[in-house]
Amino acid sequence: MYGWRLRIGLIIPSSNTTMEPEFYQHLPQGVSLHTARITIINAVPEELSKMPEELDGCVKLLKTARVDVVVFGCTSGSFLMGKGYDRELEARIEKVAGVPAVTTSHAVLEALKVKEVQKLAVATPYIDEINEKEAKFFSDYGFTVEIIRGLNIADNLQIGRCDPSDAYKLGLEVVREKPNVDGLFISCTNFRTFEIIEPLSRDIGKPVVSSNQTSLWMALKTGGISSSL
Repeated sequence: MYGWRLRIGLIIPSSNTTMEPEFYQHLPQGVSLHTARITIINAVPEELSKMPEELDGCVKLLKTARVDVVVFGCTSGSFLMGKGYDRELEARIEKVAGVPAVTTSHAVLEALKVKEVQKLAVATPYIDEINEKEAKFFSDYGFTVEIIRGLNIADNLQIGRCDPSDAYKLGLEVVREKPNVDGLFISCTNFRTFEIIEPLSRDIGKPVVSSNQTSLWMALKTGGISSSL
């Protein structure tokens, strides 16, 4: 049976084409992935704010697969309403699923603490309106956002078409502009990053974390499987 060590339930925007492949490529032996989707075409507040309308239905479907942990795999969708919204979503999922839940935003917060990153550079594919909300989210949790810059892409499918080199170049650019930061966060679960995390970290000499990397790390950790960032 697949998932004999752990079954991860994943909830993602319907137009996300990146998170599942990145997870599949990095799942440990004996860990399986089972996905449900919430309708999202564009990464804009108007659509992201409606995600909770379909949330319970997705959780109920994943529950029938007897998953062991549920990941809400959307960064902007879990910080959009500000500090505490990430935990509210987790509590709502846990109530329906009966198992622990992880939001991407909460996973990122925990990863930054592990990496001892206080002063933060953020690279995103988002429009400015989303970036502003993200900067406030991290600031409200006590982090100092020295710089945040996006590619100004609203079309979520277009975000998924970005090459890993796009994330690398943007990350390099923001850190070079603010070299005093402790580390870099590359945001968005539809932004392909796994290939460039290690080389970018070497090149800037600072920790780099991404949405998908931290989501998988915390899902495994929550499920009792040791995993490194």
